[in-house]
Amino acid sequence: MADHYETLGVSKDASAAEIKSSYRKLARKYHPDVNPGHEDEFKAISLAYDVLSDPEKRRNYDMGGGENGQGFPAGGGFGGFGDIFETFFGGGGGQAAGPIPRTQRGKDALVGVSIDLKTAAFGGTVDLDVTTAVVCDTCSGAGTQEGTKIETCSLCHGAGSVQRMTRTLLGQMVTNQTCNSCHGFGTVIPSPCLNCQGDGRVRKQRTMKIRIPAGVSDGTRIQLSSQGEVGPGGGPAGDLFVEVMVTRHEVFHRDGDNFRAAVSVPMTAATLGATIPFETFDGTQDLNIAPGTQSGTVVKLAGLGAARLRSETRGDLLITVDVLTPDKLDDEQRELLEKLAQLRGEEAPRAQITTESRGVFSRMRERFAGR
Repeated sequence: MADHYETLGVSKDASAAEIKSSYRKLARKYHPDVNPGHEDEFKAISLAYDVLSDPEKRRNYDMGGGENGQGFPAGGGFGGFGDIFETFFGGGGGQAAGPIPRTQRGKDALVGVSIDLKTAAFGGTVDLDVTTAVVCDTCSGAGTQEGTKIETCSLCHGAGSVQRMTRTLLGQMVTNQTCNSCHGFGTVIPSPCLNCQGDGRVRKQRTMKIRIPAGVSDGTRIQLSSQGEVGPGGGPAGDLFVEVMVTRHEVFHRDGDNFRAAVSVPMTAATLGATIPFETFDGTQDLNIAPGTQSGTVVKLAGLGAARLRSETRGDLLITVDVLTPDKLDDEQRELLEKLAQLRGEEAPRAQITTESRGVFSRMRERFAGR
């Protein structure tokens, strides 16, 4: 059994944030859409994260509770008194377990889907290719060839187990053992379906249309009931969990429910003020640059951010202004700026020390913190 900590490349005392960070990095690297041919690695990474990101599953896993973190079977992993009593006295301590049902619920499945920022923010529909177990279309899940049927096991007579006499130091003992003929099912399939070999299901790729709710973010999991793997014997399907991975946008980035962007404006526009057209997800908007705007100023366009999950409200669009200082001037431009400096008494400027709350370094910290 693979070590989940080793799979994610983290230590056994790693924090939840470290586990999540490592998972996202590996998931992007091995996602089938990005790197075909690494489906097994992606499944292993997803299983490891599913266990280690859940505190209870992680605790059970650390105690030796199996790769799914589901804990020990009853009796602490050692069978318990009931199993010991049954082993020596042939089920005298209680009724023996019945046969294993051939029809069982299928396992849940986890897949990833890459979407763009706009779909994540406002919702939409995407196509998803999924390879899972589906009902065999030859036998419709029965597992038998046409004209044949499942029969009761002639060895255990449908019990799924047989009794064996053994000699011990305590005398003759009766033990219950799984029937070797039917493997515990109590029934046998004389003529298995040639398509599914009696399992009632086959693996198949199918394309699904997935509805992405507005407001999802990177790492959000969407549960699709009964869309996972069909169970043995054509049993009910498990659930399908779709994990969202949001691709980078060249202009906007997500900051909670807000969008952030940056725009560069000429010094003259920042000084005199201007209205600049700015393309958003909601179409072209007027970006009002107030007279005297400084580099690092953030202009808010209210209500133009991402939709909030399970809400009809939206965040804001926050645009950081970068003022461009001209580095090449012709003679006329230089003369005009020199005249302006004279009028403002700035021919020989002196540095003005500002407080930290209003200083340039403070504005720079605020600007980079928003990225």
